[in-house]
Amino acid sequence: MIFRVLTLFPEIFQGYLEASILCRAIQQGLISVSLINIRDFAKDRHRTCDDYTYGGGAGMVLKPQPLADALDSLKASAAGCGRVIYLTPSGRLFNQRYAEQLAGEPDLALICGRYEGIDQRIIDAYVSDEVSVGDYILAGGEVAALVVMDAVSRLVKGVIKEDSLKEESFGRGLLEYPQYTRPADFKGRKVPEVLLSGHQAEISRWRLRKSLEKTLRHRPELLSRENLPADIEKMIEEIKSRGEEDGYDQGD
Repeated sequence: MIFRVLTLFPEIFQGYLEASILCRAIQQGLISVSLINIRDFAKDRHRTCDDYTYGGGAGMVLKPQPLADALDSLKASAAGCGRVIYLTPSGRLFNQRYAEQLAGEPDLALICGRYEGIDQRIIDAYVSDEVSVGDYILAGGEVAALVVMDAVSRLVKGVIKEDSLKEESFGRGLLEYPQYTRPADFKGRKVPEVLLSGHQAEISRWRLRKSLEKTLRHRPELLSRENLPADIEKMIEEIKSRGEEDGYDQGD
């Protein structure tokens, strides 16, 4: 998979791309990342990429010309240009299901917004997806682009073992169960006995129950879907019957 990132600040990405999972995936040739500096496509000697907004108001807007030329340069390249994503707080909410969809794409271009955003004409002419990583405002789209690259690249075949992906939060529509490692007793806090039993069926049931408890506590809306399996519904009712003892909001 190829990520092509259009940004005013390519230096923001360097450290992250040289560490951990993304670094290994790049070294193994499973993904590649191309950083495109939008300022390289500005026409004036000051490399100006922003201007005042028509209609008045505070803040600046990224000019259409440098962005258009940068995007056109991608389309003219040997690999072409696939899906174009604009990172913006006014876009659709990014989640695991959407990350899975994007992981099937061979080529993603990510536009990092700045200031008040980018000229609407660029969105109309080039952008296929407007994406938000959360209901909050960032100084720019660079951090959001890193979130998308991290979430999507780990779903690319070969980057992470498939068994690991199955057990993660949102993999089954639930938050992940608690994890423990050695020592079995840390400052008086012990690993649950079931995890030391070697009884895989009981361990699987414990993990499912803990996933449900955590999901009910932190993200109950994830369990609002209809047609849950009967065993899951029964377990949810058992957990809810304990009420406030579990420390989650039971809602309506």
